[in-house]
Order: sequence, then structure tokens, then C-alpha cells
Amino acid sequence: MGRGRSTVLACLMSLAFLAACSNGAQPVPSASAVVSPSSSAGPGQPSEEHVKEKQELYTFINTKLTGPFGVYTNLLDTDQSAEAATGHEVLSESASLMMLSAVRNGDAQLFARQWALGKQTFGMEGGFSYRYSPKQQKQYAVNAAVDDLRMIGALFAAGEVFGNQQYTEEAEQYSRRFYSSNVKDGNMYDLYDNLYQQNNGFITLCYINLSVLRKLSIDSESLDILLDNMSRILEQGYLSDSFPFYETRFDYKSGAYGSEHINTVESLLSILNLAEVGRQRPESIRFIKQQVEAGTLYGQYTREGKPANDIRSTAIYALAAMIGAEAGDDALYEAGIERMNEFRITDPASPLYGGFGDPNTGQAYSFDNLMALLAYSYQPKNEQ
Repeated sequence: MGRGRSTVLACLMSLAFLAACSNGAQPVPSASAVVSPSSSAGPGQPSEEHVKEKQELYTFINTKLTGPFGVYTNLLDTDQSAEAATGHEVLSESASLMMLSAVRNGDAQLFARQWALGKQTFGMEGGFSYRYSPKQQKQYAVNAAVDDLRMIGALFAAGEVFGNQQYTEEAEQYSRRFYSSNVKDGNMYDLYDNLYQQNNGFITLCYINLSVLRKLSIDSESLDILLDNMSRILEQGYLSDSFPFYETRFDYKSGAYGSEHINTVESLLSILNLAEVGRQRPESIRFIKQQVEAGTLYGQYTREGKPANDIRSTAIYALAAMIGAEAGDDALYEAGIERMNEFRITDPASPLYGGFGDPNTGQAYSFDNLMALLAYSYQPKNEQ
């Protein structure tokens, strides 16, 4: 019964993740728009325009999209009783993205606030709860490996950037807890059910954050086994040179990959994880760049690479920009930011001004806005 419950919760978390990543609520600008370079900036420096855009977005998030427990999943509230997170529920995903943005921007005070709030809202014995509902006063008993790793990675980075040994020690502490909860027999799992003390049966490939996994504070033999296993699973999930995206998940019992459709956000996260450790495939970068420049990077594809919808979103182009930055492709970074900015709300009279959302419905999703905020924090490397 506990195992069945964990499997169901894994599916629900995947649905919540995809809903946040690939919502189609935003108005869709013309895909034929020409991407033009933004105002010039010196080597390694964001343009003044991007700095202004980032400041306006942060103001929107901080004043409109944030409550006492963190960043709302959606600006429009609900009764918070749905199977997937909605309304003013908060996600550890959002906390981890805010922490990462703060450390990348060198904002020690913002990082300290976000980390304190994240611990208070999501801390539980077996990891960080993936979701909290203020109306239901409910902390869900399941973690999400992708978000736990992002929080741990942000702590390690904060310890280095801010010269704060306490952050490093906490990162080491939480990394050992993560290994104990989410790793079994050298393999990482999507979730840990703190109530039933069980894992699900598979790993979603975009959860495999190699740059953080290699920092886990565990013995070297266990770390080598984990890195070998997860690197192999991620890299062997590559689909093909003609469609250079990645499989969705790997099932440990069957030893097989599974993907109903290829969700672009998930594949882009997988590619970003690889780019962070210098293991991205050039075919993937070329494909992403072609689609971004054409404005045709869509939300979902068949396994053969045919678009399954025509949805374009803020998060998709934000991720493309981050991949460009990590791969040293400044043109891809700038093109991704320009495409992403097509979704910005630039009307000063709009309550969504500075953010990303749909002014017709008033909806604004945390994932889109926080991925955009994170993308602005990357700096072009001018290393094409």
C-alpha cells in the first residue's frame, strides 16, 4: 500500500512539475519575430537593459508573487485542494530557484532570507517537502530530488561566494541526508516519502544534477559509484543526432527508458545539467540554437522530433539562454533572452508589469518567472 502511494505521488509530482514548466496561459507572440542583439555590454557583463529587466522582474516577484511562505505557484489563488500545486501554494522548487538567483547575483541578504524561509517552510526529516499549502496548513511528506539538489547546490555556492563556512557545513549536512533518503544501491530516485520511508521506482533524467551530485559529502567510493551510474543513465538517454533531446525517465526494475512525449523543459534541464559539467553534445546546442533563432522551440515533441504542440513559454527560452551561457555560446544566450523577453509584460499600467504572465487572465506562474530571473543572472562568457 505504501509503495503504491509513493508511485501515485511520483506521478502527481511529475504532473505538477510539467504544469509549472509548460503552461500555455501566456499570450504567444509571433514566432517570426526577428531576434536582434540587445544593447552592448563589456566582456562577461550583462547589458544595462538586461539589468533593468531583471530588477523589474524581481520587483514583480517580490511585491506581487510572494507571500509569507514563499513564492506563489500562481498569482491567482485557489482553494489549494487539487492534486497538483495551484494558487498560493508554495514549492521547494521556487525556494531553490530564489536561493540560486540570490547567490548568482551576489546578494547575501536575500540568500539568507530565502534560506531561512526555505528551511522553515519545507524542512522535514527525510529531505525538503516539495510543497506546502497555507490554506490547508499542509506540508506534503514527499521530497523532490531535483529541488533538494538545487538547494544543496545553492548552499555550497553560497559558502564559497559569501565566504560563509556555515553554509558549507549545512550543504554537507543536507547532502548526506539526501544520499541517505534518495539514493539506494548507488542509484538516485525521484522522491522519498517521509511518511512511509520509501522511494519511487525510477529516476527522471532531468533530476540528475551532476554538478551538485559530485559535491555530496559522502565517502569517495560511494560517490564514484553514484556518479558513474547517474552519468551513464543520463548520457545514454540521448535520443538521436537528428533529434538531440533526452528520454524522460529510467525505470530501475525493467532497466528501460520511458517517454510518452518529450517535454522540452525536461530535455533542456538535462542538457543544462550536462553543460554545467562540460558534457553537452554539440548536436543538442546546434538544434536548440536553430529553433530559438527561428522562434520555433515548442513545449512538446514526439520521440521522432515532430512538434506535439505549438506552445512556447518563458521557461523554455530562459533555459535555452542558460544553456548558451554554460556552453560558451553568447549568441544562443542573447537569442534565448530576446525570445524570452517577448513574453514580458511591459505595460506600466498592468498589475503584471515587469513579470511574465497572461494579462487577460491575470495568471502568472512561479516557474516561468523564476527561470527568467535566473536566466538574467547568467553572464555571457564571450567564448564562442
